Amino acid sequence: MHVTRSTLHELLAPDAFQWLAGIEDTFITAPSHRTGRTLDEYELTEHYSRFEADLALFADLGLRAVRYGIPWHRINPAPGAWDYEWADRPLGRLLELGIQPVVDLVHYGVPGWIEGAYANPAFPERMAEYAARIAERFHGRIRTYTPLNEPRVTAWYCGRLGWWPPNRRSWRGFVQVLLGVCRGIVRTVERMREVDPEIVHAHVDATDLYAAATPELEPEAARRQEIVFLALDLVTGAVRPGHALHDWVRANGASEADLDWFAQHGVTLDLVGINLYPLFSVKRLIRGRGGLRIRLPYGGADIVERLAELYWRRYRRPVFVAETASEGSLARRRAWLEDSVAASARVRARGIPLVGYTWWPLFALVAWGYREGRKAPDAYLKQMGLWDLRSGPRGLERVRTPLADRYRELAAGGAAAVGRLATSPTAAARSAGVP
Repeated sequence: MHVTRSTLHELLAPDAFQWLAGIEDTFITAPSHRTGRTLDEYELTEHYSRFEADLALFADLGLRAVRYGIPWHRINPAPGAWDYEWADRPLGRLLELGIQPVVDLVHYGVPGWIEGAYANPAFPERMAEYAARIAERFHGRIRTYTPLNEPRVTAWYCGRLGWWPPNRRSWRGFVQVLLGVCRGIVRTVERMREVDPEIVHAHVDATDLYAAATPELEPEAARRQEIVFLALDLVTGAVRPGHALHDWVRANGASEADLDWFAQHGVTLDLVGINLYPLFSVKRLIRGRGGLRIRLPYGGADIVERLAELYWRRYRRPVFVAETASEGSLARRRAWLEDSVAASARVRARGIPLVGYTWWPLFALVAWGYREGRKAPDAYLKQMGLWDLRSGPRGLERVRTPLADRYRELAAGGAAAVGRLATSPTAAARSAGVP
């Protein structure tokens, strides 16, 4: 989704809409304490050795923009050491193909030499330095970046569940990690705009819709729903006295000085990317034998409408579906594609500036459980893509499905499948606060 500040108005034009796809790019460089395994999706899906052929699949779909992550741990393998091969080669190839990347700078993992990961006090500046170097290297060629994918989920897995460094296991750990992550995002935005003021940042986070199984759990469900927005609220400087979670984050380790820093440095959200999946985005709180539990009922396409409205009402910024897919049979995936695209059309018909849709992943991913398991990577494949991955004599073969043909049709039609945005460009831009 190649936009600059001067062309955000164009993105909000009634007939403007961007179809994207992406390759799963989780990079957990720290070995599991139990198995010694890391989780580098590009390695596990053989993307490093097949990247040119994989990028050609984007071109085969007729896409003009894609979300694409680069591996920080390879580009910056040691303090002060820089190797741009895994930025130059794939990003350069995308540009040769006429495809503009929305560059995913950080996707969960950080270089192993940053001890303590997001809890390291130097993390925000390390991230900002890396981001600024990429901005300098691609100045004038690439102007759309996601600073850090899913900051809230990063804090959940690193600070609350303890799966990934710094392996905290409490709400205080969650807040500590989230503060570091969000400082990194803010400093990254600041540094990149010093390099190129025309850079646009697509702030992407996972989305959830919480519900309570019983009335006594409704306050907790409401709190969890507020936590869904906490990362974006922090980076915009909105967590001040009177905010629904101000006292909660203070009780869990955030100082008033921390919150004052965000209030002083808060950034404007250019684009808001919402990652939503029928498998994961609906969460129902229940009281189980061991305490509070979360159930994940399969969501209907109405989640697209509900989530787009929630984010639009809260931030008044253009929204795009930054990740979505279903898992399993082709019929199930096809149904989700058709239903979620139809829901996207209903969103636009209501005047909410939903400006893009991303099928993620392009091909199957290796489930995160691989890092803690002991089976071969193909035992953990989750078939969620437009291409399947199948083990063959030459490794993991990319097997085209009919979904790829259907997605190509959608991309070729531009906004035809989602309709015109039901407002004038001027009104939408004014409402969104676009300068």
